[in-house]
Amino acid sequence: MSISAVEVHFDDDLMWVSLQDGRQLGVPLAWFPRLMAATAEERTAVEISPFGLHWETLDEDISVPALLAGEPVLAAE
Repeated sequence: MSISAVEVHFDDDLMWVSLQDGRQLGVPLAWFPRLMAATAEERTAVEISPFGLHWETLDEDISVPALLAGEPVLAAE
């Protein structure tokens, strides 16, 4: 069984992801340049699916397994 997200919220430095098993991950926004540069309104427009997190207007996709593995997303050159 894969673990999926149930809620996402942000503070000034972190993206907080609540998982269905009760864990909460605090992930540095610096790992996700598009999210870091986004407005608060753009950040809250997240779509949560069994596959991960998706921001349509930001063209950003983040998988929960990658977050659990502690893998930052590096900006494409």
